[in-house]
Amino acid sequence: MTPPVQVLKTKRLVLRHLGPGDAPFILRLLNEPSWLEFIGDRGVHTLADAERYIETGPVEMYGRLGFGLYHVRLAQSGEPIGMCGLLKRATLDDVDLGFAFLPEYWGKGYACEASAAVLSYARSTLGLSRIVAITTRHNGASRRLLEKIGFELERTVQLEAGDEEVLLYENAA
Repeated sequence: MTPPVQVLKTKRLVLRHLGPGDAPFILRLLNEPSWLEFIGDRGVHTLADAERYIETGPVEMYGRLGFGLYHVRLAQSGEPIGMCGLLKRATLDDVDLGFAFLPEYWGKGYACEASAAVLSYARSTLGLSRIVAITTRHNGASRRLLEKIGFELERTVQLEAGDEEVLLYENAA
């Protein structure tokens, strides 16, 4: 098995493609209370579910679009701390920035560092001129992070019929 492709490296972080070996980490991350509250239950409750999530989500998107959500780890220790990357949702016209980190790594600037690196990569390497991001009204930390890296609130959107409206932020070059 070939090692996952490294996409970005910052001063403190390495962002790389997710692979099947990341299933235990994904199982933990997607079942954190904060993930369930702010992102929602993705039905990932076993290692097999986590492997399927990786294959049908990020890995499929890497193959189809050349980008997706990336595994974020500390450069020094290799400790996995979260996911950050780009998504193309069927219900949005633009590519959007997404991120989620384990709670013990909040407040240390890692999400901001990873998100800024992904945003720069999206512009310089992928040539994207407009990137959006979505978050719930009550996720103040994500809203502050988006504003810190240059996103501005544009409007509210409903991703699926019957879903709660979310805030759509935009970052245009």
